Amino acid sequence: MKKLIFSMATLLAFTAVFAFTVLAQNWTITDKYSIKFSSSEVAGIFKTFKGTIAFDDANPATSKFDVTVDVASINTGNGLQNKHAKGEEWFDATKFPVIKFTSKKFAKTATGYSVTGDLQIKGVTKEFTIPFTFKKAGTGATFNGSFTVNRSDFKIGKPGGDVAEQIKIDVAVPVTKG
Repeated sequence: MKKLIFSMATLLAFTAVFAFTVLAQNWTITDKYSIKFSSSEVAGIFKTFKGTIAFDDANPATSKFDVTVDVASINTGNGLQNKHAKGEEWFDATKFPVIKFTSKKFAKTATGYSVTGDLQIKGVTKEFTIPFTFKKAGTGATFNGSFTVNRSDFKIGKPGGDVAEQIKIDVAVPVTKG
């Protein structure tokens, strides 16, 4: 009986250690983040970004991103342009108030990492891969990524016209251990 109890205790301890080692570190997004977009015709930022981030640089497969951008927080530096961007033809902020990204899988790359997940903009969801770097500093870290989104894929504005189809997105997200 003692052997059975000892074996069960050992198994439980091993399971607890294993479970602890496969969990990704939770990170809290600081208010110093930057979400910028640009093309040759228009540029700006999104002021409101939030979500949950669990990331383990040694074991990216255990990681998870679930983040949103508030569409109404768009700022191009031009009030009329902001109003137009929030309107029905472009982002339709009233009907679709957030841009959402939910990760599915992570991979280590030659230059950092990549995360593949569902990107939802204006009611359209597409699988999307975002390359990024992760740099630790003390008790914090920063995620940096740069990628391009085809606005027509998400029915943002009319195809063609004055705004380029490809919009460059630059993201910098400082985090602290959460």
